[in-house]
Amino acid sequence: MNRDDNRKTDMNNSWTEFKQKYLITFWNPISAIIAAGILATYYFGLTGTLWAVTGEFTRWGGHLVALFGGDPKNWAYFKIIGLEGMPWQRSDGLLLIGMFAGCFAAALWANNVKLRTSKYPIRIFQALVGGFIAGFGARLAMGCNLAAFFTGIPQFSLHAWFFAVTTAIGSLVGAKVALLPLFRTPLNIKKVNQHTVLTQNPQQVKRRFILGSTIFFVTALVGLALLFVIPKLGIALLFGVAFGLLIERAQICFTSAFRDLWITGRAYMAKAIILGMLVSTIGVFAFIESGATPKIFWAGPNAILGGLLFGFGIVLAGGCETGWMYRSVEGQVHFWWVGIGNILGATVLAYYWESLAPYLVNDFEKINLLKLAGPYGGLLINYALMIIALFFVLWWEKRFLAKRKKMAIDTSSKTSGCC
Repeated sequence: MNRDDNRKTDMNNSWTEFKQKYLITFWNPISAIIAAGILATYYFGLTGTLWAVTGEFTRWGGHLVALFGGDPKNWAYFKIIGLEGMPWQRSDGLLLIGMFAGCFAAALWANNVKLRTSKYPIRIFQALVGGFIAGFGARLAMGCNLAAFFTGIPQFSLHAWFFAVTTAIGSLVGAKVALLPLFRTPLNIKKVNQHTVLTQNPQQVKRRFILGSTIFFVTALVGLALLFVIPKLGIALLFGVAFGLLIERAQICFTSAFRDLWITGRAYMAKAIILGMLVSTIGVFAFIESGATPKIFWAGPNAILGGLLFGFGIVLAGGCETGWMYRSVEGQVHFWWVGIGNILGATVLAYYWESLAPYLVNDFEKINLLKLAGPYGGLLINYALMIIALFFVLWWEKRFLAKRKKMAIDTSSKTSGCC
């Protein structure tokens, strides 16, 4: 073998190793969520807006209403969030398009696309109803797990703290309801005599990798081209692709962060999300001090009720906004229904906003912690609250696991004791 052949072999081995490590193997959630927090910070600094999704999904619902003869542009809610143009003409729309493209590309690279359905009708009911409740609650609070939580808290909006706490409470109730016998499906256990060998069609893997690469590069090239025409749209599309890659490859789902905490005591995802916000907050603060305007929303009953509904809905449905997005492109049909329910719930809220706002929104302030306590006072308050949240999560995890261990010991003692 000559030198050129050795070099070619080394390059092939390096590419295979890179592909396996970064494009096929799932990424570390903590690193990915911290990266998402940093990206969200720069997205705010460059565009003045948030990494958010349900506002745009609500607009998609508005377009559907208009398609069937309605006039959503005159709804009070759309006068607040806007309904001008089509999704590809708005930064929020291109952000979502980019996220779906990034998710799909990542899933194809890893050959993680397969049509998966459930034969149990109760699962469709859970997906639709849970998604509807979550979508309604998210837009009532003016944000979901992103704009009213992960990116809302680093914006120093008090409403995001109301939403975060009540989402946790709502998810606890949702976890208890989801464990009721009504929602339990029978386990189909089969006796096997040997392990099933998992095989992949090499040609299918290759085709999917090429398709994923095509989607990624075409979307990225369109984003780069838009930078020279309408920079904000180009930035939105490129950041959307990056967010999509992160949530699919790291399987970032806020539902699991809350649900796992209550059901299994596992706090891995919850801790990762708090760390991501801790990193993001200082960057957002720097941009605000440089003149950027944070997104502050009403700290009223709408945020509290919205959080309760959202937390309950995402656990009942089995996925939040980021969760259903990447799972739907992976072929999990259950999450198509979650997405449909989510958009329907958000659209219904938009329709009834004018009736609800006088009681839940209009008489309440948009409270900016930086203005309430001064720049550094607000920064300290935000960090103190996040540290308290982190300590609570750590305490709950330790308490839960210790309690479960004690129960296991007690059970073992009873079964092994003699009479």
